Amino acid sequence: MKNIFFVGTAGCGKSTLVAAYKNWLDEQGFDALILNLDPGTDTLPYEPDVDIREWVNTAEVMEEYGLGPNGAQIVAADLMAMNISKMTDVVNKMRSDYLLIDTPGQLELFAFRESSKMTVEAFGRESSMLLYLSDPSLCRDPNGFVTSMTLSSLVQFRLQLPTFGLLSKSDMLSDEERDRMLGWFTDLDSLYFDLMEQDSNPQTVVGAELFKAMDSMGVFGEVRGVSAKESIGMAEIYAASQLCFYGGEDAEPGEIDD
Repeated sequence: MKNIFFVGTAGCGKSTLVAAYKNWLDEQGFDALILNLDPGTDTLPYEPDVDIREWVNTAEVMEEYGLGPNGAQIVAADLMAMNISKMTDVVNKMRSDYLLIDTPGQLELFAFRESSKMTVEAFGRESSMLLYLSDPSLCRDPNGFVTSMTLSSLVQFRLQLPTFGLLSKSDMLSDEERDRMLGWFTDLDSLYFDLMEQDSNPQTVVGAELFKAMDSMGVFGEVRGVSAKESIGMAEIYAASQLCFYGGEDAEPGEIDD
């Protein structure tokens, strides 16, 4: 079974994309399971096959430990790691091609705590990849774009997994906005120019220098626009997974474990 972690900031569309990609895989004849790792979510656009809330629930943590929402989320993230073996036991009893892992809405609760590394190791680092969703509301201007790429690079560095970038909710953008954002990934001179054009204050200069440092490290790569609503980009996600797991060769449905 191959694991695909969906990661991004709150509201970037992780859960809806998980649901859309699951439907797309079903249509292609692949079996896919969904694992919900968000102990604080109230509603989901899919029916999870495995749900962390069976073992850890943020509302219950608040009541048991007398904590507010933020403190409860931190404790719940650590309790998740303590219960990871129970989840893997359930998942390992199920045979499927892919496991789609919907991570907590708060990026820092998953990516920047030790429990995240434990989770990746438990499910198998060698059979895992990461999809990082960039929210278009953050990427509309050059500064926000570099901020989003910085977050993406930090998550990749932290988890040490092959990472594929996605511009989510692309259906909400005009053609001009979408082309401009995606163009920044392929035309770095244009991004640098737009950064300097945006403003000449010290903060922008720092952002431009950060951009140059990230560019020298090879952080920027190709990013695809996706839309869960219009099922755009599903084939590109599949192609990225095949490149990661099989070097670009297509695996036949039911033959993933082989």
